[in-house]
Amino acid sequence: MRKLVLLLCSLPLSLAMGPSSAQSASDLEGRRGDVSRTMDQAERGPVSSFEQSLRMLGDHPLRPWMEYARLRRSLGSESNAAIEAYLGRWGDIAPSRMLRDAWLRQLAGRGDWGRFSTWYSDSSDSTLRCGDLRARQARGATDAAWLDDAQQLWLSPRSLPDLCDPVFAVLQDRGRITPELRWQRIELAAEAGEHALARFVSRGLPADQAALATDYLAFVEAPHDRAANWPATDRSRKFATLGLVRLARNDPDEAERRLARLQRALGKTEADAGPVQAQVALWTVASYNEGARERLAAVPDSAYDDRLHEWRVREALARRDDAAALEAIARMPPAQREDSRWRYFEARLRERLGQTAEARQLYADAARHATFHGFLAADRIEAPYALCPLEVQRDLALRRNVASNPALVRALELFRMDRPGWAAREWNDALAGMNDVERLEAVRLARAIGWHDRVFSLAQGNPEELRYYRLRFPLSYPNTIREQASLHDLDPALVAAVTRAESAWMPGARSPADARGLMQVLPATAAGVARRIGMGFDGPDALYRPVTNLRLGTAYMREMLDRHGGRPYFAMAAYNAGPAPVARWRSQRPDFDPDFWIETINFRETREYVARVMAFSVIYDWRLGQDAVPVTDRLLGRSVSTSNRRAFQCPDAATEAAP
Repeated sequence: MRKLVLLLCSLPLSLAMGPSSAQSASDLEGRRGDVSRTMDQAERGPVSSFEQSLRMLGDHPLRPWMEYARLRRSLGSESNAAIEAYLGRWGDIAPSRMLRDAWLRQLAGRGDWGRFSTWYSDSSDSTLRCGDLRARQARGATDAAWLDDAQQLWLSPRSLPDLCDPVFAVLQDRGRITPELRWQRIELAAEAGEHALARFVSRGLPADQAALATDYLAFVEAPHDRAANWPATDRSRKFATLGLVRLARNDPDEAERRLARLQRALGKTEADAGPVQAQVALWTVASYNEGARERLAAVPDSAYDDRLHEWRVREALARRDDAAALEAIARMPPAQREDSRWRYFEARLRERLGQTAEARQLYADAARHATFHGFLAADRIEAPYALCPLEVQRDLALRRNVASNPALVRALELFRMDRPGWAAREWNDALAGMNDVERLEAVRLARAIGWHDRVFSLAQGNPEELRYYRLRFPLSYPNTIREQASLHDLDPALVAAVTRAESAWMPGARSPADARGLMQVLPATAAGVARRIGMGFDGPDALYRPVTNLRLGTAYMREMLDRHGGRPYFAMAAYNAGPAPVARWRSQRPDFDPDFWIETINFRETREYVARVMAFSVIYDWRLGQDAVPVTDRLLGRSVSTSNRRAFQCPDAATEAAP
C-alpha cells in the first residue's frame, strides 16, 4: 500500500490539475484495451502490475477511475493518505465523490471523527448525516443547531443506521424526543409503509399511547372492528384512512363497508373519507367491475385527481354511454381537457352524437399535436400530419468545446468500455454545467457512439426540445430492419417504432423481467420462436446481438399479428402485456373501434405503449423519408402499399407534444 501511496502522490502537475481531454479519438480507441486491462488489475490484480500499467497509460482521461477502482478495493485505515491525496488531486468529480462517500462511511465506522469532519460536506445520505452529527458530538458541539439537525433527522420515515443511535440518545436525554415527536415519526413511517419502524418507535410512548399506536398499526395492516372504539380524533381518522386506502387496493367492497361503519363511529369528514372512496372507485373501475359507475359518482370532487377523471371517461366508454363519457370529459380540469387525447375523444363522441361542426373544430385543434391522438384526429378530417422538426445546428467551434468537456470525455469513453453506471454519473456531471445548445450537442455526440438513450436528457426543462425528431428517433440497422420486415411481411416503420419504444435502440438493454436487447425479447420467448422458424439460438446472451434480436423480435411480432387477425393494435398490446390479458380484453369488448378499445385497456403501461408505438411509427415514416401511413389504416393492418398516405406539414403556431 505504501508503494501505491507514493505513486499516487508523485504524479505530474498536469494530472494534478485534472484529466486531459485533448487526446484524439483514435488515440483513445487504440489504448482502450490497455485501459480495460488496467481496470481489471485495479479491481482484481496485484498492486505491482497495476502500478506498471498506470505509468504506461500516463495522462489518460480515465485515470481518475482507474485510481478510484484500486483505492475503493483497498479501503482501510492504511489507505487514508492515498485517499486524501486522491481527493485533493482530482477535486469534485464523480469518482472522487464516490470514493469520498465510501471512505467517510468507513471513517464513521472506525470513529475517526477528525478526519471525517475534514472531508464531509452536506449530504442527503442518512449514514453520512449521522456521521456528521457524531463528529460534531465528539467535539462537544451539541448546541441548539446540532439538536435541530438531529431532530430533523429523527423524523425520517425510513429506518436509520445504528450509527445514529448515540445521536438519538442525546436527543432523548435532552427531552427533545417528546411523545408528540414520536407520533409524528410513527405517522410518517406508516404513510411510507414502514410498519416495523412505526412499531419500534411506538415503544417509547407512554403505555396507554403505545397500546393505541399498536392498534392503529394493526388496523393499517389488517383492518379490524376495534377501530369503532377509537377516540374520535384527527389521528384516529388518519390511521383509519391509511388502513382503508390500503385495503381498497385488494378488497374495495370490504373497504367500502368498513368506511360506512367508521364514519358513524369516528365522524369521518370528506377529507378523511374522500381518499378511501377514491381508492375504492379506482380499484373497482380499473377492472370495470360492477358498481364502478356508482362508486365514481360517490367520490367527492375534492378527492378527484387526473387519473380518476380519466377513469370516469373510460368507464363510460366501456359501457358505450357516449353522453356520460362526454360529461366526464367536461368535468375535467381545463388543462387536462385540452390535452390532445381528450380533445380527440370529445370530438369522436360529439361526432357520434351528430354534433358534426363542433367535432370538426375539436379534431382540427387536436390535429395540431404530433401525438397518437393528434394523428388520429388528422385522419378524421383528412388533414396532413402536424410535424415541425428542429435540427441541431452544426457548429464546429461548439462541437470542439463540448467534445473537450472532461466529464463528457470520461462519460463517452466509459460507455464505450461497457461501464454504464460510471458513464451515467459522468454524463450527469457534464450536463449540469451545460446550456441548452451544449446539451443538444452532447446528446448528438452520445448518439454518434450508440448511446441512444441519452435522448431522454432532452426536454427536461424545455418542451421545444421534443421537436428534435431526428435526434430523438435513431434509425440503426436500417438494412436489417427492412430485410426482416420484408421477410415477415411487416411494416418497417412499425418495427422501428417497437424498437424505439422497447429499448431506445440500446442493444444491451435488459428489463427487470429479463427481456433483452433491441426488441426486448424474453429468453424463453426467443427460444420458442427460434425453434419455430428453424433458427439456431445459443442462449440468452445471444439476444444482445442486434441482428439476432431483430430476427427473433420481428418473427415474434409476426406471430402476434397472426394470432390476432392481423390487427396491429391487438398485436402490440400482446407484445407488451402478453397474449392472455389481450384475449380477455378482446372478449370483454369484442367489437369496439380500435381507438376506443385502446383507451379502455385496463393496464396503463399497455394502453400508453400501444399509443406510443403507433405515434412512433409515424415519426419513423418521416425518418424513412416517406409520407406517413395513416394511423387509422395502420391500426387495422391495411396494406401500407395501398394506403392513402398523409403528408407532413408544420401548421402555423403548431403545438408540438411529441411522445
